[in-house]
Amino acid sequence: MSDVETIRYDEDIVRKFVTATILWGVVGMLVGLILALQLAVPELNFAPYLTFGRLRPLHTNAVIFAFAGNAIFAAVYYSSQRLLKARLFNDLLSRIHFWGWQLIILSAVFTLPLGITQGKEYAELEWPIDLMVAVVWIVFAVNFFGTIARRREKHLYVALWFYIATIVTITILHVFNNLAIPAGLFKSYPVYSGVQDAFMQWWYGHNAVAFFLTTPFLGLMYYFLPKAAERPVFSYRLSILHFWSLVFIYIWAGPHHLHYTSLPAWASTLGMIFSVMLWMPSWGGMINGLLTLRGAWRKVAEEPVLKFFVIGITFYGMSTFEGPMMSIRSVNALSHYTDWNIAHVHGGALGWVGFMVFGMIYWLVPRIYQTELFSKKLATWHVWIATIGIVLYVVSMWTAGITQGLMWRAFDETGRLQYPDFLETVTKLMPMYWVRVLGGTLYITGTLLGAYNVFMTWKKRPTVYAEAEAQVPARLDHGKPAEAMHRRWEGLPLVFTVLTALAVIVASLFEILPTFLIGDNVPRIASVKPYTPLEQMGRDIYVREGCYNCHSQMVRPFVDETVRYGEYSKPGEFIYDRPFQWGSRRIGPDLHREGGRRNHIWHYRHFAQPTSTSPGSVMPQYTHLYTDKLDYGSLQSRIDVLAMLGTPYDKRALKDAAAVARDQAQIVADELALQGGPMDVQDREVIALIAYMQRLGTDIKLAAPAPAPAATPPPVVTPPVTPPPAPAEGSGSAVDPAAGSGAGSGSGSGSGSASAAPAAGSAAGSATPPAAGSATPAAPSVTPPVTP
Repeated sequence: MSDVETIRYDEDIVRKFVTATILWGVVGMLVGLILALQLAVPELNFAPYLTFGRLRPLHTNAVIFAFAGNAIFAAVYYSSQRLLKARLFNDLLSRIHFWGWQLIILSAVFTLPLGITQGKEYAELEWPIDLMVAVVWIVFAVNFFGTIARRREKHLYVALWFYIATIVTITILHVFNNLAIPAGLFKSYPVYSGVQDAFMQWWYGHNAVAFFLTTPFLGLMYYFLPKAAERPVFSYRLSILHFWSLVFIYIWAGPHHLHYTSLPAWASTLGMIFSVMLWMPSWGGMINGLLTLRGAWRKVAEEPVLKFFVIGITFYGMSTFEGPMMSIRSVNALSHYTDWNIAHVHGGALGWVGFMVFGMIYWLVPRIYQTELFSKKLATWHVWIATIGIVLYVVSMWTAGITQGLMWRAFDETGRLQYPDFLETVTKLMPMYWVRVLGGTLYITGTLLGAYNVFMTWKKRPTVYAEAEAQVPARLDHGKPAEAMHRRWEGLPLVFTVLTALAVIVASLFEILPTFLIGDNVPRIASVKPYTPLEQMGRDIYVREGCYNCHSQMVRPFVDETVRYGEYSKPGEFIYDRPFQWGSRRIGPDLHREGGRRNHIWHYRHFAQPTSTSPGSVMPQYTHLYTDKLDYGSLQSRIDVLAMLGTPYDKRALKDAAAVARDQAQIVADELALQGGPMDVQDREVIALIAYMQRLGTDIKLAAPAPAPAATPPPVVTPPVTPPPAPAEGSGSAVDPAAGSGAGSGSGSGSGSASAAPAAGSAAGSATPPAAGSATPAAPSVTPPVTP
């Protein structure tokens, strides 16, 4: 019997994933360019389905899961066959994987603009699509590990280590972050709430970046860079250190995204410590990549593929220095909620991931299409245009972010906020937003050049592709020569996979269990009650419109934030928040203390025409809220699910939530009419959103005597507060709530100063006095200061 056999690699599946990578890359980046233009020109928010809040999740999902995801699968399927000397495990599984993943992406394209979302960054897709993701990912895992099982190469090369870590960890992250109870075909509520939900989301969010946008592309680097440079990896030992350091350390770092929030300080501090520890192993990987090019730098000057790889690895080094630096509490205090985060994310996603993908594609295309690249000169133009574009993008957002952070915290010589009107920061950033538009335009121009180059190369392909064949041993040699410990592990893929999974699981449990089991982490506050059914409907509308993309709901314990917004946020205030809505960016002001600051008519006008109440606002117009009717039919099932998850609704709400909601909607509509608003709008969505906005942050205010009947709403009494300096005329920071505000973007509003008092007739502390039997008691009408 022959000791050698001929196998044929499956290159058709690689061609499919490369094509999908390019197509979705163009789509995702075009949506990103539209978003950049919408901030510079708010009038470009054309329709309910194309507003900033609904399109941003589409952009992030398209770039991460469509562009980067398809590139990962192309890289894994091409390289693993050659590294394992085996054809992919099952051709049918490969096709199911490809078409299943494209179906998931198309589902996102249709559902996210419709407002069908879980309201959690990078995990917006609703439960039916989450199930599809799980099934397709399992298909991918079976195909990959099945190929390992039939390999003809004993030892696993370093690129395969990173692929294994990706598959194992993403499985764990996806399952546990997306545990939810369906309340309908396209609506669910997470099993976690408030602080725990925030913790789980950023455990997922940070590590999705780690194990979807980092480890697979490091595997790509370790395979394709040596191939393109025709040099071996610089240091095998350094690659071992790089891999295990990332696996052991990365999973701990997520909580640093929640510094100075209601998350327990020990958790965010732990995240900071491990984030800083990540710097050295990450740079070890960068050095290993760049030094692989030793002796080949002349080739770098000639080959666009190597240019892409060098620039991509350089951005990896920049991002893995910037990330640990931004995790330090003092730096995070300045950078969080600003556009600095946007610079950091895009430096990684477009600088590191984007350049590595294009380098791989330019190396792959001549081989999988079995012809020469159409134009090396065009590829070189792509390199430099994209480089200039991403540099302009990142530098403009660095500048904008630092400017925001400094303006928010600035006090004048009298001890008052120097910029009390939030909109001053928005208008100040407009030049930088236009620079970002220019940078994004250049980057996508490079992408279009690349797509054209690949298309023209494809046109030169042969009529029939030759089979990609290889001579491999007929069977795997299981001989056991003396080997170092790690070398032995590389020959035992099951052991290697189990060790990787254990590293991830143990680290996760050490963080997650104390957060959930120690009651003191989320102390209960007696005055915090569930949202009424109408307020919950308003909250669901807030989530649907993607308001968390522009507004936070987390007042940090900083002097400037408590002066601007009010009392800092407490962990116990969020126990009924599913999902949490703390946000990660402030294009508009924080909304956690918005309740009772302004009367209903102000909000009614603001949602219809934001600039009528807040000159200079970049918030979209939400005119559909005035014509779309409230969906009372689905309300009971939503309340039942929330009750199942532990929300203590009373008997009336559990029996007839729609009736409770209608009663409160009528009260809100009557108060709105008394304030000069229209009549008979009690069944419109805007009423529920107003009710929710008026409830935000009011539960910790001291109780007051029961209010007068709704027909004659009580006056609001506000303790004396030293007023800030009078703003310039037209600045939008007037105390009169019907005049200006610090509202920015999203669906809500914000005060330019903590002293802005609601107009007479507004409901302080709650949207309205709830109907009899409602889950929430009547709102207080007196709002004295709260001692922390």
